[in-house]
Amino acid sequence: MTQAIMLQGTASDVGKSVLVAGLCRIFAQDGLRVAPFKSQNMALNSGITPDGKEMGRAQIFQAEAAGIVPDVRMNPVLLKPTSDRKAQVVLMGKVATDMDAVSYHQYKPRLREQILAVYHDLARQYDVLVLEGAGSPAEINLRDRDIVNMGMAEMARCPVILVADIDRGGVFASIYGTLALLHERERARVKGVIVNKFRGDVALLYSGIEQIEALTGVPVLGVMPWLDVDLEDEDGVALQKGKYPRRDHRDIDIAVVQVPHIANFTDFNALAAQPDVRVRYVRRPEELAEADLLILPGSKNTLGDLTWLQESGMAHAVLQAHRRKVPVMGICGGYQMLGETIIDEVESGLGTRPGLGLLDTVTRFAHHKTTTRATATLADALPGWLAAASGIAVSGYEIHMGETTLREACRSALALQKNGQRVADGAVSADGLAFGTYLHGLFDSDNFTRALVNGLRQRKGLPPLDLAFQYAHYKAQQFDLLAEAMRQHIDMAKIYTIMQQHQEPLC
Repeated sequence: MTQAIMLQGTASDVGKSVLVAGLCRIFAQDGLRVAPFKSQNMALNSGITPDGKEMGRAQIFQAEAAGIVPDVRMNPVLLKPTSDRKAQVVLMGKVATDMDAVSYHQYKPRLREQILAVYHDLARQYDVLVLEGAGSPAEINLRDRDIVNMGMAEMARCPVILVADIDRGGVFASIYGTLALLHERERARVKGVIVNKFRGDVALLYSGIEQIEALTGVPVLGVMPWLDVDLEDEDGVALQKGKYPRRDHRDIDIAVVQVPHIANFTDFNALAAQPDVRVRYVRRPEELAEADLLILPGSKNTLGDLTWLQESGMAHAVLQAHRRKVPVMGICGGYQMLGETIIDEVESGLGTRPGLGLLDTVTRFAHHKTTTRATATLADALPGWLAAASGIAVSGYEIHMGETTLREACRSALALQKNGQRVADGAVSADGLAFGTYLHGLFDSDNFTRALVNGLRQRKGLPPLDLAFQYAHYKAQQFDLLAEAMRQHIDMAKIYTIMQQHQEPLC
């Protein structure tokens, strides 16, 4: 029988996603076939499986930690917020509909049977499943229709480990309060607690740990220190908390404009991993002053974020930087914003709106959503600072609902191979100072990223770096560092025992 363990949190952003990845790595190192599972994920960071389906980035990097190919069954429901009240609902990798929060809450019971069937199907293929909850199981207003926390644990009949974040303060209150708000049958599923993100001498916690164990009857299985490991974040909460200040001095400074509906900011992890690059996420015009490259990232609400750029003064600051000959790059929604015109008669009904005008393109939104993996080759004889990237092969994926047409003043930036066809993608201005593409993940291609950074170095009069940096190898090292730290600070023998002794037959 497949064994399973579920990590739930006392709140959002307590580190569940990273710890699930660590457990996947450990079980894989121990010779088990292991897969992650999160029934419902709300995030704007998503990726594409090899068969062209969309799923949360968190489950993709957890699958990578497990050494397996990402599969949409690992994240059957993905919610992508388009505003404060509405979200796009992606079911089994395909867009189903848009819903407001109340409508979705009423709709959730209809998903239970499908989620359970997917879970059963995945369980037949693996020795161990590591489940992840969302937010907190103590959201008592949502309990009656829960499909991702205790509702999912009950469907899977699996034990639960509660993760609590000590860095935000009040860790013992959060543990006690969470357990106190659970029903008795739900509390019975909680077999242990992990205290996460601790800074300092763990001896100072011992008396508190003894008291919380006595009060709750639930053992603390370990205290994870604050780790300096470079792993993807599930969603933009980390940006809101300023997790990515990157204040250390590096030769090259790259500013990513943190638009309100930023999507797939994990695109830039590979850039930030470069030894000579500092990546900053910025929201104020004055923060663009020192940047060597500006990036407009993906967005789940292109016109809404374009309005924010204009009203916040960021659009003016980007244009001013461009006039100072600072290169500007746009990815997906950011690419659309760089153009002359955006026509939206589908998503918002706002009609025609002017873009920033740095690329001579017109984007028209469509009902069909493009979701595909692709390989590509950079165009020949790219101008200016991009010259060294000419002809380089890259790979990535597309997730967008618009089609962009190039006009006279720019040419395509890449040639894509997707679905067996060769098609043009992206645009580059005549001077190379504006560049856009729909291709997410292209910075994971080592040769392209190094050529790009060396082009920026040359603009500053710095010599190029001849590096043999491999981002895939770097990520593997980060997973191994995480697994090693978890083995050191968490009672893994106890977790194995919990999985073996508290597994029930699937319903």
